[in-house]
Amino acid sequence: MAERKDIEIDFGRIEAQRTRLNLGPQHPSTHGVLRLEVELDGEIVTEVVPHIGYLHRCFEKYAENKTYPQVIPYIDRLDYITSMSNEIPYVLGIEKMMGIKVSEKVEAIRTILAELNRIASHQIAVATFGMDAGAFTPFLFFFRDRESILDIFEKLSGARLLYNYIRIGGLMNDLYPSFKNDVLDVINVIRKTNAEVMDLLIDNKIFIERTINIGVLPADVAISFGCSGPVLRGSGVPFDLRRDEPYLNYDKFDFEVCVGKGEMGTLGDSYDRNIVRYHEMEESCRIIEQALKILPDASEDVRSAMPKKVAPKGEIYAKAENPKGELGFYIVGDGKNKPARIKSRSACFVNLSALPAISQGSMIADLILILGSVDIVLGEVDR
Repeated sequence: MAERKDIEIDFGRIEAQRTRLNLGPQHPSTHGVLRLEVELDGEIVTEVVPHIGYLHRCFEKYAENKTYPQVIPYIDRLDYITSMSNEIPYVLGIEKMMGIKVSEKVEAIRTILAELNRIASHQIAVATFGMDAGAFTPFLFFFRDRESILDIFEKLSGARLLYNYIRIGGLMNDLYPSFKNDVLDVINVIRKTNAEVMDLLIDNKIFIERTINIGVLPADVAISFGCSGPVLRGSGVPFDLRRDEPYLNYDKFDFEVCVGKGEMGTLGDSYDRNIVRYHEMEESCRIIEQALKILPDASEDVRSAMPKKVAPKGEIYAKAENPKGELGFYIVGDGKNKPARIKSRSACFVNLSALPAISQGSMIADLILILGSVDIVLGEVDR
């Protein structure tokens, strides 16, 4: 029998080999067709490279070959979770170029619909973020309530996801008779569900420990990347276009700009970005209640300012505070019925660009939560 020889290993000379792992593009944690090329040192993330373009639909080139009103359905399909909000900056830009002034009733309706869409978007964001952390029940609660908002949109436009409702100079059609009561009922339910989710998920010790101090985005880094929306405000920067550069009739309403405070962990972490969205739902309810009070009861035609021909000349950059951040459109018109050039500024695209900077050094399990806290929709990232 051969004699056993002890093997001596010099552990000081062993170099750890790093692994490259693909997450997506067909993986539920990527929230869409996104591929993350991740370099790992054991379970520690040393590098993240987002690969996009799997959902590219040439939106801008399509828009340049359609008439101005025909572009609106394509805008719906950018962030298909916030289709009603997407239409607003584009329509406002065209109206400003053409000198069109809509009535207070139209402005109030647009504001109400934008805030309802903000709530619906944040419900998905908070629900899926909770599911990324392992909590399934809040997902069911929020999706149940979101259906009530979609019911309102369906009664208005005939569609549940892609609306084509906000038109240049007005709206597709007027409100249906029970609109106000439906909206107030939805608000009451949302507030009750938010209180339940706070007890069940956000104040949960396990959830807090899973989300604090990970994906920390300092304020100066967020500004350098050009982040906006809850991602920027989660880092403590109180910038909100609704207050700082008012459009529609937001200057008439009293509401708070929600920011992260680092109460549970480090300012700008994944917890802060999530809690900002949670509190913004409460503020949206306040705005909607105020807008309903000033909504004229008169049977005014919401299509009265719609022009027969849309052929603006000039250029403009129009923007709005969408649920995920600043959505803007640079529009060039040459006096014809089709845009000479359209360029969209996507908040999802810009916010995603910060992911490599805030993920380095995290655990692979935490990377899933960090991505969820950014809240992206790939239809708007790829365009």
